[in-house]
Amino acid sequence: MTPTLPHEFLRAPIAHRALHDITKGRPENSRAAVVAAVQAGYGIEIDLQLTSDGRAMVFHDYDLRRLTGQSGPIQQITAAEASAIPLLHGSAEGIPTLEEVLQLVSGKVPLLIEFKDQDGAMGTKIGQLERSAIEVLRGYDGPVALMSFNPNTVGELARLAPDRPRGIVTCSYRPEVEHLPVNVCDRLRGIPDFDRVNAGFISHEVQDLSRPRVAELKARGVPVLCWTVRSREQEAEARKIADNVTFENYVAAIPS
Repeated sequence: MTPTLPHEFLRAPIAHRALHDITKGRPENSRAAVVAAVQAGYGIEIDLQLTSDGRAMVFHDYDLRRLTGQSGPIQQITAAEASAIPLLHGSAEGIPTLEEVLQLVSGKVPLLIEFKDQDGAMGTKIGQLERSAIEVLRGYDGPVALMSFNPNTVGELARLAPDRPRGIVTCSYRPEVEHLPVNVCDRLRGIPDFDRVNAGFISHEVQDLSRPRVAELKARGVPVLCWTVRSREQEAEARKIADNVTFENYVAAIPS
């Protein structure tokens, strides 16, 4: 049986890559951004990447340059090395481990964890990041939901942690944006693997919420989250379809 997405994920807006704001020294996916989101009462979305020694790090990009100024894939350095690399626009803090973020959140707000595709083309060459993260999550009691663009990762999460809510991150799959083969984009655009991998929700691209497949899943009672909302006006439009929003660059209202 597929676990239901807890109600907490449908109440407070979810801060994209935590409540980041470089003007206030809070880079995306940083400890400072996580703490700020917890203090504000928002849900938190974070990303996971894998290091060369098999550790799950809270980091969005495959390459280090945009967020740290250093070059090279995060997959080619150790967790200790990643932790020692300061994030740009922050207070010299390094890349956090999943363990560190779990300690900061400590069940106070919902945590939505995205597993970045480790195959490279949404294929089946995955598993190490999923195993590492699930081991870290063992015993964590706060509200957690897991998701990935790669349906095979979602299926692996269902196998490793059948009691954890999980979903598929979905979008319009434009090849020039996603940097994926056309045939892969054409297949994934229709969200064909939802039932195969026992997903329980989707998190869909906000500009593509009118897609018929989204309406079809919503009519079945599937929770629909969306990403990434960047204004109150866009949030108002998104909520005509989506059950909750993942936001950044503005202060989203929290329902009383």
